[in-house]
Amino acid sequence: MSAGPTTSAAPLPSAAGPDVVRLDPDRHVPGRRAPGFGAALNAEWIKFWTVRSSRWSLGLLFALGAGLTTLICWGAARDLAAGATTEVPETFITFGLLFSQLTAVALGALVVTSEYGTGMVRATLTAVPRRGRVLAAKAVVLAGVLFVAGVVTAFAGYLGGNWFLDREGFGVALSDDGVLRALVGNGLYLAGLGLFAMALGLLVRHTAAALTVGIALVLVVGNLAYALPGAWGEWVAKVMPGNAGGTVAQVLPFNGGAVLGPWTGFGVFAAETAALLIVATLVFRRRDA
Repeated sequence: MSAGPTTSAAPLPSAAGPDVVRLDPDRHVPGRRAPGFGAALNAEWIKFWTVRSSRWSLGLLFALGAGLTTLICWGAARDLAAGATTEVPETFITFGLLFSQLTAVALGALVVTSEYGTGMVRATLTAVPRRGRVLAAKAVVLAGVLFVAGVVTAFAGYLGGNWFLDREGFGVALSDDGVLRALVGNGLYLAGLGLFAMALGLLVRHTAAALTVGIALVLVVGNLAYALPGAWGEWVAKVMPGNAGGTVAQVLPFNGGAVLGPWTGFGVFAAETAALLIVATLVFRRRDA
């Protein structure tokens, strides 16, 4: 009695082999395709606006940026008319940036740390296994929203604050040197800050830690660096993230210290943010969710 034909099962890939990492259980399902960048972008957009902290952060950004600029200009207009200050009106036009940048840092960190806190990051990576695509979608949504919010906030603060300055004869025109650049630069700087904080959030994966490090680097250490002695201390202060990036969003520097030019400083800040994002992306690709 002859034995029937036997079939040998295909050898399973080694547990340590690369095939296991790239295994897609739906690769033979008709019509099933991996989510593209458009789908990932749409998912991140929906997640961004359905999280309550995003809406609160943006509302606070506008209130601090536009509201405090208007309030500062109201007080400054009276001081300028009375000769009680030697500052020029342009100094106050984007003054609210000092406070609104805090909300940009918070929002950038929360975009990633909130998912780690709730465990939703696992669902995100299950739906979109390509981690680089996930980060790119998050970055586009975050930077786009913060840029628009920053520009709208800056123009609202300018219109509100300039109304008080103009009543006292100290109005600032959009055509004045550096004014329009500062208003648009407000959006650029806040978008960069959001990405900077997002990278920190990816590295530490904890909201409080990311906020502490981000605020310390942007505000505390940047100002303390001016106390360092000698020319090297001055250059350290100039290239700190907040000092370098913030110049593009100011008509005139707030602190009066030595700073880089607006676009030079923003270029340094953009390079620092890009380097931090690259490191965070590499860590994110290799670390368990």
